[in-house]
Amino acid sequence: MVVVSILMLSHCRRQAETANIMEGSDQVTGLPEYAGRESCKRCHEKEYNLFTGSDHDQAMDTAMEGTVLGNFDNVSLTHFGVTSRFYRRDGKFFVETEGPEGKMEEFEVRYTFGIRPLQQYLIEFPGGALQCLPLCWDTRPAEDGGQRWFHIYHDERIPPGDLLFWTRITQNWNYMCAECHSTNLRKNFDYTTETYHTTWSEIDVSCEACHGPGSRHIDWAELVEQGRQPGIYPDMGLTVRVKDTDNATWVFDPDSVTARRSVPRHNNLLVEMCSRCHARRSTISENYFHGKSFLDTHWPSLLDEDLYFPDGQIRDEVYVYASFLQSKMFRAGVVCKDCHEPHSGKVFVLGNALCYRCHMAEKYGGREHHFHDPAREGASCFECHMPERTYMVIDPRRDHSIRVPRPDLSEKLGTPNACNKCHNDKSNQWAAEYLEEWYGKVLPGKEHYGEVFWAGRQQYPEAHEALRRISLDTAASAIVRATAVSLLGNYPGPETVNVLTNTVKDSDPLIRFATLSIIQIAGEDAIIDLALPLLQDSVKLVRMLSALALTHVPTQYLPRTSLKRWNNALGEYKDALMINADHPSTHVNLGNLYLNLGDFENAETSYKKAIEIEPGIMVSYINLADLYRRLNREEEGEQLLRNALDLHPELSAVQYALGLLLVRKNQNEEAMVHLKQAALLEPENPHYSYVYGIGLNSYGKPEEAVSFLETALSRHPYDRNILYSLSTINHEQGRTVKALEYAKRLIENYPDDPNYRQLNVFLQSQ
Repeated sequence: MVVVSILMLSHCRRQAETANIMEGSDQVTGLPEYAGRESCKRCHEKEYNLFTGSDHDQAMDTAMEGTVLGNFDNVSLTHFGVTSRFYRRDGKFFVETEGPEGKMEEFEVRYTFGIRPLQQYLIEFPGGALQCLPLCWDTRPAEDGGQRWFHIYHDERIPPGDLLFWTRITQNWNYMCAECHSTNLRKNFDYTTETYHTTWSEIDVSCEACHGPGSRHIDWAELVEQGRQPGIYPDMGLTVRVKDTDNATWVFDPDSVTARRSVPRHNNLLVEMCSRCHARRSTISENYFHGKSFLDTHWPSLLDEDLYFPDGQIRDEVYVYASFLQSKMFRAGVVCKDCHEPHSGKVFVLGNALCYRCHMAEKYGGREHHFHDPAREGASCFECHMPERTYMVIDPRRDHSIRVPRPDLSEKLGTPNACNKCHNDKSNQWAAEYLEEWYGKVLPGKEHYGEVFWAGRQQYPEAHEALRRISLDTAASAIVRATAVSLLGNYPGPETVNVLTNTVKDSDPLIRFATLSIIQIAGEDAIIDLALPLLQDSVKLVRMLSALALTHVPTQYLPRTSLKRWNNALGEYKDALMINADHPSTHVNLGNLYLNLGDFENAETSYKKAIEIEPGIMVSYINLADLYRRLNREEEGEQLLRNALDLHPELSAVQYALGLLLVRKNQNEEAMVHLKQAALLEPENPHYSYVYGIGLNSYGKPEEAVSFLETALSRHPYDRNILYSLSTINHEQGRTVKALEYAKRLIENYPDDPNYRQLNVFLQSQ
């Protein structure tokens, strides 16, 4: 791997830039360059000292004495029968462990990765790829259980053929981790040679990772020292001004127990800057520009089902951003540096004292508020309002949505709550009753958005109106509104389109982005009306997705005057995808794009490339097989799906796709085997159960069909297809009363659908 330091080049260019400032002129030419942390130290020694030794400072380093904390004194770790050995030779660090072919191999550790509470190690492979070992060193003190080797998948065997094996793309540092552990990083993946030429200015997260390239600020300081006017550069030559300049303070009004910001916050530059790394997101541009919208360079996740619990609490590893955006603190103007010292990353004071800076201890510090022993963790603000969830075996992280515990929601939605985290021998109901006794009932009508999201994920009809209301509620958190918009994709129809006509014009790019993510449900005319103006949006992600949305419309329907803007934005989308051309998702998305554009040859090539990069991702097979169906190449599609199942028989979507293909070939007996397997492998997918039930009925097994569909209905009580099928099959079997029961449920759930009223009238006439 060729990793080029560009510090020396930066200093040369900085000197050249300085020479371009004419005596007596305020004209600045050129772009600021990265100058390195040592350039900051002379004027900012206090901040430099706070930064030294911080998690950011030690985010990554070259493997050598002093940086490697793990025990490499010829020790071993056995995990599921694989014994790995850690040792030194000639001043270097080595690991003998299972390699990609399943054989024990020797690997040299090139870099350390992270510092607290664990340190990981990177191995270099041909072509510049760095892979993250699953063998980690617990850096905690021995008395806390640390100073030991452990496996990142401690309770699971991950064999070489698995998607998560350490040499696969899912564990690749260049794609997965690099941007957030080094300064001014460029992945520089060369698609033609399939090699990485990754570069950075500094190996760790240094000053300019947050403040931006500093050469112009250094020039400003030098010129001021020489007697020039401070106004020679705007904002002291800083790339981005993250320090508040509005002289705001946090003040207590006479009758208030919670502080407010004396001046409303007018921008969220700091949160946007931190979100670059402290968010679950993907990169759409390596040319990060400090101070611009987060969505100019990144594609964030919303409160998606696999990442967050329905009420927005953290589930998967999601890195703070979307959690914090849910909080009342964020909406009140609190930003990261109000709680964290920005250079060390530590909180300003430990324990409840941090919270008492803005929440009066007299109100919130006593038993009358928390009802617990003040000396125990039940009186801790953090434990109640920011409960931890542990990742990477030993890394507890706090939920920054800073919420009131809701064990009543846990009972309804299966979500965690802080009360039962401590009182794990008690029920959710027990905790909910105590909270009601202490604080009173949740007021009627105060529905939590988590209840709406849970119902919306199940496509329950009662969620539709609530999702529309949340989507348009400008007082609600933007991340909550955006998630509500995304869930409206489960409810196509004119009422949803009416909402999208408003959200597509929202001032927050997060809402516009969410709107475009589901806009394909709106129909061709609406897509043109809604997406076309956003080809000129100021935010890159919005422009890209507007162009993508318009690929669902025949090109001849687009105004000729807009074609150039459309092609430019579509070019931005393709360029964004190619940044991650090392990952199969890029090629799946390219295949989908070419499919929309009618370029079947390139679509096929893209899907095949995705399978080549990572054979374990099922969507590549599904999309390619569907393309073959369109092209009347069913035999190739069948072989493709059978090959996929040979490798991964547990892939329900592949079982389903093969079942449908065999139905089209009239190989019904084998088709039913695969359709049944899909339904059993993924019972949470109502469509698979519906199709299998219909198949049973079609092949002369109506009683089995009814039994299977009734079981599916118990899991999905509002599913239209299952209810309709149960009504019609029961009618065919002469059970009109039962058929009417299901028809009435359809009318109750979907009163605006005339088809269900017609079904009811028909059944009553029998």
